Amino acid sequence: MPEAALDTEADPGLIPPPPSAPTRRRTALLAGGALVAAAAVTAGVLVAAGSGAVTHTSASADGLRHTTVEVSSSACGRGWTHPKPGRQVFDLKNTTGAAAEVYLTDAKTGAVHGEVEGLAPGTVRPMPVTLGDGSYAFKCMPDDADAVTGPIVRITGAGTVKSGPAALPVSQQDLIPPTLAYQKWIQARTVELAQKTDVLRDAIDRGDLAAARAAWLPAHLVYERMGAAYGTFGDADAEINGTTAGLAAGVRDKDFAGFHRVEYGLWHGEAASSLRGPADRLVQAVHALRDSWPGQRMDPADVGLRAHEILENTVQFELTGRTDYGSGTNLATARANLDGTRVLLGYLRPLLKTRATGLPGIDLWMNRAHHTLDTFDHAGRWTPLADLTLAQREDVNADLGELVERLADVATLTDVRRTS
Repeated sequence: MPEAALDTEADPGLIPPPPSAPTRRRTALLAGGALVAAAAVTAGVLVAAGSGAVTHTSASADGLRHTTVEVSSSACGRGWTHPKPGRQVFDLKNTTGAAAEVYLTDAKTGAVHGEVEGLAPGTVRPMPVTLGDGSYAFKCMPDDADAVTGPIVRITGAGTVKSGPAALPVSQQDLIPPTLAYQKWIQARTVELAQKTDVLRDAIDRGDLAAARAAWLPAHLVYERMGAAYGTFGDADAEINGTTAGLAAGVRDKDFAGFHRVEYGLWHGEAASSLRGPADRLVQAVHALRDSWPGQRMDPADVGLRAHEILENTVQFELTGRTDYGSGTNLATARANLDGTRVLLGYLRPLLKTRATGLPGIDLWMNRAHHTLDTFDHAGRWTPLADLTLAQREDVNADLGELVERLADVATLTDVRRTS
């Protein structure tokens, strides 16, 4: 990334849409980046990693070579005595009294070829990998104990067989610079948010509801671009952008507050007099966030996960219309969420470009989604979800769904891993 990407007033990840969009694939795809392999090589292992289930897979069932490998502090990697290249499965057996993490690493670079987390005592779990020529070693990390690296195992004579993707682990220290830069960007957005929310409140105060409706969306979209910081906002998020979810009285509940409370009133015929209270409450919450943000600290370990969650939540809430309280602007919100994801990826790019082989594909589909969503913006008037044709709905769902699949790689690759 160029140095300009760290300008707190710039949107570092923004990539202009290409003249022509890529051909859409309507099936869900994995990006094929190194980070999928870094987590566990296959989606099946990723699911198993959190299950604690005992899994045995026989060679006759899957046709692959299986090797049982011990996981312990005293004998990490024991059992791998006849190394062979190609697609294979290591059945990891935890012989200790504590849960453990296990990595299969490149002995020279430390890059991770496979990973299993939460391997319970006395259980066995599979780690499928594809290995070519090279030097490898298991790293065993029992809970509450130091990491132990097993013996180096060398594979030769692989011929055309190449190792599957691998990625260097990301440390907490690696994530601090992009996190700090992103925090500064958020600080500038809180100032912009306060300014635009003041305009909204002032229009309501003077009883100009047409102006208030015009001011609502620009203010709301500023907040929607800040999605990776929501976890740090704490209770302020509900005060600024809460919905009726979980509220017994729905839109009439006293705890329904923020942009959506004002939205409901503006598009359901409420008088200005009844909206002044909610607008004042919104402004107070926004100003409090702006004033308190310089003292807040985002957790670097969460930043990569947020790059995936922003658009995952977009698909779940915006594309289903669950957050529409009358304005019909869910697609505008989706576009703002996409902008927010681009910004965060811009700050993470120095880490990703050496690890994520799927990064060009992410950029390609970011541009595809950008182009698709922009077709529903008609000089600031956005097409409501209910007015989309079936083909348009399929296009939006396919583009955002594809992008969410690919961004899962970013969350996996930037997951902080133990190294000692």
